[in-house]
Amino acid sequence: MPAMRDFFQRRGKFRPEEQADDDRAEHNIPEDLWIKCPGCSELIYSRELERTDRVCPKCAYHFRLRARQRIGQLLDPGSFTEWHASILTEDPLAFADGSGSYEQKLEQTRTKSGESEALIVGRGSIEGQPVAIAVSDFEFLGASMGSVFGEKLVRAIELAEQHREPLLTVSSSGGARMHEGLFSLMQMAKTVSALAQLGRAGMPHIAMLVDPCYGGVTASYATVADVIVAEPGALIGFAGPRVIEQITRQKLPEGFQTAEFLLAHGMIDMIVPRVELRDTLATLLRHYGEQIQAASAARNVPVSSNGHV
Repeated sequence: MPAMRDFFQRRGKFRPEEQADDDRAEHNIPEDLWIKCPGCSELIYSRELERTDRVCPKCAYHFRLRARQRIGQLLDPGSFTEWHASILTEDPLAFADGSGSYEQKLEQTRTKSGESEALIVGRGSIEGQPVAIAVSDFEFLGASMGSVFGEKLVRAIELAEQHREPLLTVSSSGGARMHEGLFSLMQMAKTVSALAQLGRAGMPHIAMLVDPCYGGVTASYATVADVIVAEPGALIGFAGPRVIEQITRQKLPEGFQTAEFLLAHGMIDMIVPRVELRDTLATLLRHYGEQIQAASAARNVPVSSNGHV
């Protein structure tokens, strides 16, 4: 029985039992269990976000996807074959800045991202429709376009022409890769020239622009297409809004450089929510597949039932 003096001592109402450090560790909440939506600031259970293809179930904000996530979401399971994965970037200018050399940045980025370059190219199918595909990965130096990026894209374009298949590009980029200087800027003309040849051969190019898409990529191959598709809310432009405002000394319109603004001003053809992308792209590919077969028949070029020569 407690002593009388114990009744007059101030004590907390609750005295939690002491737990061993091991017991506490078992109850730690993983850092990535809940994700805050940049659009509506709501907390989203990470597994629920994965079930919705990383689209906020509350406000439909489209989170960014890595290149291989995008490929897995768009293409038929098991249909993707990668091209030119072994081509590696070099350092033609021996570039270095205060944070280190370009070679060091490349090595660090390859380790961190798990990719050898900012662009992944290959072929696959969408609802059975064959397609050559090139997808940029913003986690690799902001998906900036360097010499290997451009070379891989041009080779994919040439193989699309050879196999007589439509080309789908999915672009998310910060622009040209400054570490390669003029070599990077040359990729703009190089890729557009290859796409012009693809067009003369009668093969379509479907461009998909996702957040963010800026600089030399937007100013070159990403907007040279038969059909330009964008995801809702994607930021698309050449220079960033702050740069434009500083140069022009004018306030930009509300929603400037969003996919919705560009659609209203005729710069893109359609905005498609992520959940509808596969169906929309499959419809476009079926339409162009029929045109390719008709053109091939007129030129007496044999084409198989799946679109291959």
